[in-house]
Amino acid sequence: MPVLINFKICDNSPDCSGLDVCPAGVFEFNKKKQTLVVHNEKCISCGKCKNCCPVGAIRFAKNEEEYKVIEGEIAKDTRSAAELLVDRYGATPIVPYKQVNERTFVTRILESPKLGVVEVYDDKSIQCLLKSIPMKELLHGFDVKYRKMKVDSKFKKKYGIKELPALVFFKGGKMMGKVEGYYGESRKTELVGLIKNIVS
Repeated sequence: MPVLINFKICDNSPDCSGLDVCPAGVFEFNKKKQTLVVHNEKCISCGKCKNCCPVGAIRFAKNEEEYKVIEGEIAKDTRSAAELLVDRYGATPIVPYKQVNERTFVTRILESPKLGVVEVYDDKSIQCLLKSIPMKELLHGFDVKYRKMKVDSKFKKKYGIKELPALVFFKGGKMMGKVEGYYGESRKTELVGLIKNIVS
């Protein structure tokens, strides 16, 4: 039983890197339960999964003794899954009602009198939750309506978006400005400054 997942810091993404690197099919994403599953009976102890997770949620033990040590470390981890249950810039959508499509984008953003910001993304631009910035930290103090939207090339061309993810600001049916590209936790101050320049 050499593989463990620390679900306290795992974002349970169907794009988990463990699914890609494991040659034996140890990792599976259960669509019904929306969670990763580990089949240790398939493990061939190659260790390829050891360094594939960007936040270290996947752990690999060489023997039973090491497995028990890692189990203990995970048990003592004080981080909470609640830290993952907030929408973050450039990460997998968490709150369903904040997700809009082409139709609801018009009614909830373009036709709304309130300043709105839409985080537009595609599957390739999604990052790990723990490496991304909570939107509540980026928009703190700003009176804006925030939504997420998965977009295609048509939408990108219409609003001149060259890089995803992007934050696009609208008011009165018109685009006020945009911030393109992924910004991680280390660039939070820079991103907040860009947002201030648009909404001020």
